[in-house]
Amino acid sequence: MLAQTIKAIVNKVFKPSGLTKGAAKRYHVKDHRIDKRLVSRNAIKVCEVLQQKGFDAYIVGGAVRDLMIGLEPKDFDVATNATPDQIRPLFRRARIIGRRFQLVHVVFGSEIIETSTFRAPAHAAQSTDDHGRILRDNDFGSHPQDAARRDFTINALYYNPINEEVIDFHQGVPDLKKRVVRIIGNPQLRYREDPVRMLRAVRFAVKLNGTIETESRTPIKAMADLIDNVPASRLFDEMLKLLTCGHALECLKQLRTNGLHQGLLPLLDVVLEQPSGAAFVQLALDRTDHRVRSGKPVSPSFLFAALLWQQVELRWREQVAAGAISMPALVSAADTVIDMQTEKLAIHRRFTSDMRDIWFMQPRFEKRVPRMIHRLIEQPRFRAAVDFLQLRAAAHEFDSVLAQWWMDLANATDDKRHDMIEDLANLPPSNQDRAPRKRKPRKRKPALSDPSLSPLNPSDQPLA
Repeated sequence: MLAQTIKAIVNKVFKPSGLTKGAAKRYHVKDHRIDKRLVSRNAIKVCEVLQQKGFDAYIVGGAVRDLMIGLEPKDFDVATNATPDQIRPLFRRARIIGRRFQLVHVVFGSEIIETSTFRAPAHAAQSTDDHGRILRDNDFGSHPQDAARRDFTINALYYNPINEEVIDFHQGVPDLKKRVVRIIGNPQLRYREDPVRMLRAVRFAVKLNGTIETESRTPIKAMADLIDNVPASRLFDEMLKLLTCGHALECLKQLRTNGLHQGLLPLLDVVLEQPSGAAFVQLALDRTDHRVRSGKPVSPSFLFAALLWQQVELRWREQVAAGAISMPALVSAADTVIDMQTEKLAIHRRFTSDMRDIWFMQPRFEKRVPRMIHRLIEQPRFRAAVDFLQLRAAAHEFDSVLAQWWMDLANATDDKRHDMIEDLANLPPSNQDRAPRKRKPRKRKPALSDPSLSPLNPSDQPLA
């Protein structure tokens, strides 16, 4: 009872300005035109269960934004006035996660519906770092307060899949129609609370083919260095979203325009200033965007391998030119580049492992030696490495005819692969690719000074 009283006082004192009872605007099907067939059945199920138990529950955020512009969302989040402890027992597979703000993951097979409790507005008693970034945020609030805590107006939209109604507290629907990204509240304060919002503003504006509202855009350049205070793991997640949104190249250009690119991908900054490097990265991102827009999956390992390859190759060639052996030099170059990059972005270990596999197979494509090809095909990342080879060929850094042979091999059936390798083995010696011949170590002749090692009878023992 005491806790509820304290909570009511806090909410009254820190009630967001401009929010009054009945301020929300409601849109019905004929107005918002959301196609319910694009909505996850599992997200609808979560809302149904919570509402049947007497709670409010809505699909919220980016999913509603995408549905309203006719896109099929990648994932669905639910917001409710039920607390995590009240949500978890209602579902067979649900777990509470989060330190900064607790929420519930409701699991349906491979799909996870992230379910959060309405948040209370920020207040002076919250834990922040020296720059104003919120570190802990487990204060629950009302529906209007939760809307005020959302980052942008276009993300503060709530969709009730049961009655098919959209609730808008901050004029998000008009902004969405005008393709304008507008932050809720004071831009400087909101960016200090969470500097990642600056990156998200750029991503949403590019994705919508729109603009960042003037007051929301103006402070970004001056506050760009706040990105340095964001944990590396969270920064990686946000950069991955940016690079796989289907407009990666334009996003990178806008990051540079708004002064946000420095330090995010440190080595990429260097690459983009080199004509050949910029061309390779542009080709990689163009192909990534095409895959995303075609509904095809994108491998983070492949994407980061492509973005960082120019620096790996540069260091590799330099070490070889200085007399180093090729493969150890490539391993050393890869380690150096990954170590430098992961100081800023915490690239997951499973991704860096795959990146190394893709890079380390590239020299082996230069020679088609039958006995080596069989071992190469068995490598788990063989197909990804061949796709990477095609990228290199398109950038004119590898022979296109040879690259096509490897692609044909990767696409072939087992029988066809066998025939291709046999045909290669039957070529005249002058037309075969040959691997460098390894010199056999010379056997040293034993010294004759020891009678036990006599060349006439090595097995004899010395006479007593």
